[in-house]
Amino acid sequence: MPEKVKVGIAGLGRSGWNIHANILDKLRDKYEVVAVTDPLEDRRREAVERFECKAYPSYESFLEDREVELVVVATPSYLHPEHSIKALKAGKNVVCEKPMAPSLAKADAMIEAAKRTGKMLTVFQNSLFMPDFLKIKEVINSGKLGRIVMVKIYGHFFGRRWDWQTLKKFGGGELRNNGVHYIIQGLDLIGDKDPEVFCDLQRTLTLGDAEDHVKIIMKAPDAPLIDIEVTRACAYPQNKWLIMATRGGLTGTYNSLRWKYFNPEDLPPRKVETKPTPDRSYNVEEIPWKEESWTTSKGFETSGIIFYEKLYEALRRGEPPPVLPEKVRKVMEIVEKCYKQCNI
Repeated sequence: MPEKVKVGIAGLGRSGWNIHANILDKLRDKYEVVAVTDPLEDRRREAVERFECKAYPSYESFLEDREVELVVVATPSYLHPEHSIKALKAGKNVVCEKPMAPSLAKADAMIEAAKRTGKMLTVFQNSLFMPDFLKIKEVINSGKLGRIVMVKIYGHFFGRRWDWQTLKKFGGGELRNNGVHYIIQGLDLIGDKDPEVFCDLQRTLTLGDAEDHVKIIMKAPDAPLIDIEVTRACAYPQNKWLIMATRGGLTGTYNSLRWKYFNPEDLPPRKVETKPTPDRSYNVEEIPWKEESWTTSKGFETSGIIFYEKLYEALRRGEPPPVLPEKVRKVMEIVEKCYKQCNI
């Protein structure tokens, strides 16, 4: 068994503590948290008690720890480029929380720093490994649904929000906070193409100055139309998934999916007719549907575990990173197009 990866976590807030620390705690056979940094002393103390690790009040002193091999950058969004680049220059591999950066130029600077230093940079876009998304790709790749015409991905909520992630100056807003998860899923379904983008951004209920209502449509040749909504202003939430296709369709949520399809050979032959229909009726026929369903109790944490298991294989066995930074660059390109379209 290869040696454990020695990890340092930068930022012990919602993502650093509730997501990354919890996941790494479950993967102690592969990872060892040896250091943390956070400006709040009580958070540092809590981490020391949990992991028996070193704790640093400043990011700079944290990076000087030679034992740290991998840095998890879970600091506020606007600091992701600065902290990732500093870690790469200090000879550390980096997992950067989403969003990768507040701008495309800063994302490019991060990628350039990784190339220049020869260290690994990956971004925690774990939605690529969510159980529902993996199942949807399996169903699509089976060909049962035929040609995929449209994919709707909805993140509907209703409620105010008033924390730092509602402020532009901190890189906040629903587009960067949650939209990037849906964008990378949509891009993955489109494939290796550069889509046209339509976007509408609004601020509705949040108390900050950043957007909390996002509508994105992505269109590329010979690819399904991707329709994304992420909003805090939907009092009647719709299912996360709705897929329309030429032989059937799919709908569902994070933990429950159902789809139906038919075999074209089971339909009687038809041809276009111009004669009047009987009783002035419309064309109607019975479709011999086949229906399937899927449920899971697994969720967000499962996707993170898959991410870190793949990262371990990359660090210890030379496999590709779980998420290439160039793939996330395309997400940041979509984000930038949206802000430019909406003059934000």
